[in-house]
Amino acid sequence: MPELPEVEAARRAIEENCLGKKIKKAIIANDSKVIEGVSASDFESSLLGKTIVSAHRKGKNLWLRLDSPPFPSFQFGMTGAIYIKGVAVTQYKRSAVKDNDEWPSKYSKFFVELEDGLELSFTDKRRFARVRLLKDPTSVPPISELGPDALFQPMTVDEFTESLNKKKIAIKALLLDQSFISGIGNWIADEVLYQARIHPLQISSSLSKENCATLLQCINEVIRYAVEVDAECSCFPHDWLFHFRWGKKSGKIKGKKIDFINAGGRTSAYVPELQKLSGKQATKAAGKPRKQASKRKGGEDEDNDEDDKGDEPTSEEEETTKGAKSKKRGNPRGRGKKPPTKRKSEESDDDSGGNEDGSSDDDDNDDEDAKKKPRKAKTNNYKQAKTSNASNQVVSNQSGKKPKKKAK
Repeated sequence: MPELPEVEAARRAIEENCLGKKIKKAIIANDSKVIEGVSASDFESSLLGKTIVSAHRKGKNLWLRLDSPPFPSFQFGMTGAIYIKGVAVTQYKRSAVKDNDEWPSKYSKFFVELEDGLELSFTDKRRFARVRLLKDPTSVPPISELGPDALFQPMTVDEFTESLNKKKIAIKALLLDQSFISGIGNWIADEVLYQARIHPLQISSSLSKENCATLLQCINEVIRYAVEVDAECSCFPHDWLFHFRWGKKSGKIKGKKIDFINAGGRTSAYVPELQKLSGKQATKAAGKPRKQASKRKGGEDEDNDEDDKGDEPTSEEEETTKGAKSKKRGNPRGRGKKPPTKRKSEESDDDSGGNEDGSSDDDDNDDEDAKKKPRKAKTNNYKQAKTSNASNQVVSNQSGKKPKKKAK
């Protein structure tokens, strides 16, 4: 979704093209899910004749200051975007409206025409954005609840380190928490953790001062660079994880495999070879049985980390242990199954397409095949015996057919 660089690019475009101009026309969509707390007609009447004085941003929220309140405020959500007709404004890839699309777009939620003919529109394809009309956007949620802006209010190393030392939650989840630092979204969090060589599930309070300083430096550098190029991703350095992280397809960066896990409730890209758990977490991940991981997913949380649900690290040690268990169990052909164990593994591993050992319900068919093969072997033996004219074997095998007829 749009993050700080994309929203800042929109703010700068408004600042460069719209300030000091009066609104002569306004069209607000009749969409109560996106237009929050005010009717479309009341919103429109409050804008007409007003002059845009300034454009502001905090985190991923933007608002326009007019010559008198109330002021329009925009929370971009997943696909919110600002368009100015005739002006190039960098867009997040999912929100892009093509040049040959109708204008204003059918996805437009907020549209104004200025006195010089310039037209501005806020669009939202997926309707997760929120557009509000507020007397003071900074005094009410969501803006009033935001932490310091990652670009305009950077923390010092000591402030950042002290804050992390108090947080017993995964670092990726903390970076996504807008009340901690505002403006960091999924791709930026993955990028800075990759550059700082920190595992997304590393507990924040366990990071050393050196780790904290490196991470803060990466946050500042990534955000400043992205903002300087107006969030134009083609201008990002070629060695950034950004260029390799999209989609869950297996990929590599500089020859090292990219993996995906759930962290902070979001799909997270990281490089296991470079971003390893450290300290007690590394020891715990290496020796933790599969059953304990499933139990913790069910709700136990010794660190009071709500974001750890479903975020257990998939370490190389765990994968090795799981693979060894699968081989040890082997194929259950001809030995009978244990339904309770199978059901338990299926319940604790929701993402698997079959059983915990990698098998599926098709194994039932394999068992039937296993039972049929011995009978086929006996028939072959009988034919061999008949060919060799061994009368004693013929009698034996013929007598062996009787139980089969009864079974049928």
